[in-house]
Amino acid sequence: MPVVNSLLSLPGFVTRIATKDWHPADHISFAANHPGKQPYADTCTVVNPSNPEERYETRLWPVHCVQDTPGGRLVPELDAAQLDRVIEKGTHAAVEMYSAFYDPLTDPRVSDSGLAAALRDEGVTDVYVVGLAADYCVRSTALDALKEGFNTFLIEEGTRAVDAAKWADCRSGIEEAGVKVVSVDGPEVKRLGR
Repeated sequence: MPVVNSLLSLPGFVTRIATKDWHPADHISFAANHPGKQPYADTCTVVNPSNPEERYETRLWPVHCVQDTPGGRLVPELDAAQLDRVIEKGTHAAVEMYSAFYDPLTDPRVSDSGLAAALRDEGVTDVYVVGLAADYCVRSTALDALKEGFNTFLIEEGTRAVDAAKWADCRSGIEEAGVKVVSVDGPEVKRLGR
């Protein structure tokens, strides 16, 4: 959080947007909603509610970020006064949504947070991504920012991976896609301090 709060104070950002999971209690990603399944170890199949032919596998998680509960709030260590906006994601019970932009379904898409339009409305060209978790939500958000045409930077000190032992491979894949994984001390971040 000190890295994230320090970034929020930089004057070079056009806008500062936080995202948070805002899951209903019956969310598909909760292992507790799948009898006999365990968080982190098991998966389930997500089926597009409007197109049963479109589906994908997702990892199961402990119950987290449930709507209207203390666990659904932004962490208290975050300097939320620096934020311009908070976007809630993962609000559809039947669909997992790691990316802050939209779910991975396309035919048709089920959930779109409006983030791409909000960034374009602000004239944003460069997107800097931090938060949790590097290998899931941060990765998906960075890749979708790139897909949406933004110059995309993942600030490594501002995130942590769930599978830390696999982070190097995940990072390589992110970089091969075109996202720049940078240091908080690098020139890409230093230019924002002006």
